[in-house]
Amino acid sequence: MKRSRVRWYYIAPPIFFFWVFGQMDKLGISVIITNHKFLKDLGLLGETAKIGFLMTGFLLFYGFANIAWGFIVDKIGPRKTAIIGTLIWGITMIMGGLSSSYGLFMASRMILGIGEAVLFPVCNKLISNWFPPREFGRAQSTWIIGDYLGPAIGTPIIIFTLNLGGWEASFFLLAAFSFLINLPLFLFLTRDDPKQHHAVNDLELQYIQEGQKAQRSHHTGFGDLLKNYKYWMIWLVMLVDSVLFYGISFWLPTYLEKARHFSTALMSSWVSSSWILALITVLLVGYIADKTRRPSFIGAVIFFIGAIALITATSTNISSLAALMMGVGLAAVGGVLEISQLLLVEYSSKETAGKAAGLMGFTNIVGGFTTAFMGYLVEVSGSFTAAILFLVFNAVIGAIALFTLVPGERKHAANQSDIVEMNSEV
Repeated sequence: MKRSRVRWYYIAPPIFFFWVFGQMDKLGISVIITNHKFLKDLGLLGETAKIGFLMTGFLLFYGFANIAWGFIVDKIGPRKTAIIGTLIWGITMIMGGLSSSYGLFMASRMILGIGEAVLFPVCNKLISNWFPPREFGRAQSTWIIGDYLGPAIGTPIIIFTLNLGGWEASFFLLAAFSFLINLPLFLFLTRDDPKQHHAVNDLELQYIQEGQKAQRSHHTGFGDLLKNYKYWMIWLVMLVDSVLFYGISFWLPTYLEKARHFSTALMSSWVSSSWILALITVLLVGYIADKTRRPSFIGAVIFFIGAIALITATSTNISSLAALMMGVGLAAVGGVLEISQLLLVEYSSKETAGKAAGLMGFTNIVGGFTTAFMGYLVEVSGSFTAAILFLVFNAVIGAIALFTLVPGERKHAANQSDIVEMNSEV
């Protein structure tokens, strides 16, 4: 009898689309704020700092809700949690499209933040439940590529919808994606645990359980995780990566249009290309991390590459080179996100994966204040240079944090060699 692959055919696709459309909901606003009618209707013309607070309001609720959802997902399971979150997304997208004032629109973004906070706990819990450790890199890639493919395809889709039906229509379209795609996928394909799924055969169940048991026998509870300094180094990495992610993703369209004087069409092409480059980076990093078992070292190097790229973007007079370097910076953020999530599921246990991911997702609050702070820096300085150098500083901090994990990484990789051999793919 051949081992079934339900974890890849039934679990990975819902996780992937969960992030594709979740990121469209979250980051579509970065494109919508370039629309003159939207800014005029909500009284935001010339209000750079106020525009930045649109993401801050979202992420303030997103960050705190991550902690709550982390406990909820460990209690009721990832499937029910994902369904609840998806319903909230769709409702708030409709609210956003019907908003007639800045206050109402901000309220819809805050509620959306509560709903989207299920993303990290749900996906890390499903991966912890369904995949053996030697597949963590590739398994995490299934949602992280959605994280970057969503904005890549969402940017042209939203721009097309803005031109065709106005900014309101773009929100109604995003609501339809949640109700018609994400919701059915979780309802009909997923289950919380391999033992609950009708399509899992005994060989796949044994393969998953043996790998998990061998990897996590030394973890006993959430308290043990909180005492592990390695978890807090990963938490710090996630924090600065959130600063970089939201700082670049939120302001990139505006930077290309205002600072580099790109047309809307050219801006759209560069933004989409940047997300695709990040997607490719995530896939490559996931593969290399699984093969080398040296994720911390790889992540530190990636952070330094991102810092150099951002410095180049601020110093060059060639607009196309600046756009490319900002894309490299975004790709570096994606690579480190892959690393941080891989390390998270390695150091947490199956029973605490939801809470561990929820606490890590709290770091997005700092990313939210980053968008407003960068807007303030642009407003007072008249350029994006200081704002981008602020991102460079964060990348260096992240690299240092990852380097603290490197000394013990080789020993950890050697200890897992027997597990890799035992769980080789058929």
